[in-house]
Amino acid sequence: MKEPFKVWNNVYAVGSADISHPDDCIVYLIDFGELVLIDSGAGSSFDTLVTNIEKLGFDPNRLKTILATHAHIDHIGSLYKFQQIFGAQIMAHALDAKGIQQGIRIGAELYGVYYTPCNIDRIVKDSDEHIRFEGGELNIIHSPGHTPGSLTAYIDTDNRRVLFGQDIHGPYYVRWGGDPKQAKKSLQRLLKLKADILCEGHFGIYQPASEVEKYLKGYINSL
Repeated sequence: MKEPFKVWNNVYAVGSADISHPDDCIVYLIDFGELVLIDSGAGSSFDTLVTNIEKLGFDPNRLKTILATHAHIDHIGSLYKFQQIFGAQIMAHALDAKGIQQGIRIGAELYGVYYTPCNIDRIVKDSDEHIRFEGGELNIIHSPGHTPGSLTAYIDTDNRRVLFGQDIHGPYYVRWGGDPKQAKKSLQRLLKLKADILCEGHFGIYQPASEVEKYLKGYINSL
């Protein structure tokens, strides 16, 4: 397995298929003084994720919030443990809440893992929310397409706009709650953010801004 690494300034990658477990999405850590995770992997890598946070010099007890970007097992598998052991507050959109809180249509059977449902502490209902932490602001955007309640987020840090676009690439399968038309609108909205760095959910880091634009336009044009 590869080591966790810094993406930019206060943004780190602590998990992925080659950092924590083959089933995991890319798990990002933001240091706002308080720690914030973007997603939590598929569930088998909890201990590794904690170790990777520590390897980067952070105390996992400072973990305050996890943004669950959507209700698929490779993104929500360790939510319960982070909530129970470290008291992390879980945030997710109302339209994906049933999957997280009841384990319905999350794809756990496809990965052969057991999912423990957990409560959502803060349900996002609006199109946009801005969550203030002691060292910065997490801007959350409802971005349906991959699932009805998919969320993206961005931060502005050290003169760069960093966009967390977990699974904005799809797939947009209708049987899994996907909607290609909504996906195109969501991608067009993200394009207008003019992000300098894209932290994608499975395909890695894209930068500078021209590469982010190219990535987003590629999917827009395919829909």
